[in-house]
Amino acid sequence: MFKGVYTALITPFNKDGSIDVEALKDLVEFQIEEGISGLVPVGTTGESPTVSHEENVKVVQIVVEQAKKRVPVIAGTGSNCTSEAIGMTKAAYQIGADATLQVAPYYNKPSAEGFYRHFTTIADEGGLPVMVYNIPGRTGKNIDNETMLRLAAHPKIVAVKEASGDMAQVMDLCRRKPKDFDVLSGDDNLGLPIIALGGVGIVSVASNAIPKQMEQLVRLCLENKYEEARELHYRLLPFFKAIFIETNPIPIKYVMHLLGRCTETYRLPLCPMDEGKKEQVKKVVKDLGILR
Repeated sequence: MFKGVYTALITPFNKDGSIDVEALKDLVEFQIEEGISGLVPVGTTGESPTVSHEENVKVVQIVVEQAKKRVPVIAGTGSNCTSEAIGMTKAAYQIGADATLQVAPYYNKPSAEGFYRHFTTIADEGGLPVMVYNIPGRTGKNIDNETMLRLAAHPKIVAVKEASGDMAQVMDLCRRKPKDFDVLSGDDNLGLPIIALGGVGIVSVASNAIPKQMEQLVRLCLENKYEEARELHYRLLPFFKAIFIETNPIPIKYVMHLLGRCTETYRLPLCPMDEGKKEQVKKVVKDLGILR
């Protein structure tokens, strides 16, 4: 269902901190023109922690309306409060989103049973197919494979964005998962090995700036052309590293600013990188020909 590259979209802001609607629409058009498989608004890369619930739904609506069903839209409507996640997911369903990305509840660190009840309740009540987002480095707790496999048995829980960084865990999940449950890498630099193990794509930060190259990388992997895929992977690896030189989405938003696609505006507690890190990122972007 989710084969390919799904861009974890930045949320462009005006200099006063409000949502830059026109820049967001232009970004959606750029992604579709470059051949992206799908779009994921208001995930972590979209600065979800600092947008209100109303703004969250507004961004999803803008992306859905601009995409016009040309590509699937997976709405980031997760929360560490199950009822809030359900409310935003229902709103995304009414807007016309195709699926929802649901992050593991953060800070409150539920038990395995709590994870199971959280995601299945959203799947039962939210109206949309669910992609689970496992990112223990941000949430404070890993969703273990026994729990993930329980979730995968639910007819509306259809995929996972895997960002645990634990390749043994990913390998075990790919080996044991049902055929109708998709595993996607949540890390650009692990996309190739995860697809080699049985994944089907990447929910990508890098593709904000280089959607065509990321689609090429995934396509080569899916076609078992791993020699060419490795060559492209290693060519892009400095960029993958550069966009995580500081907390995501600070570096990728700086890159998009360099490309003229947004202002360099964040909402606190996120703020611009220091000049030294900016120069490091800019050098990589120039060396790869992303910025001319």
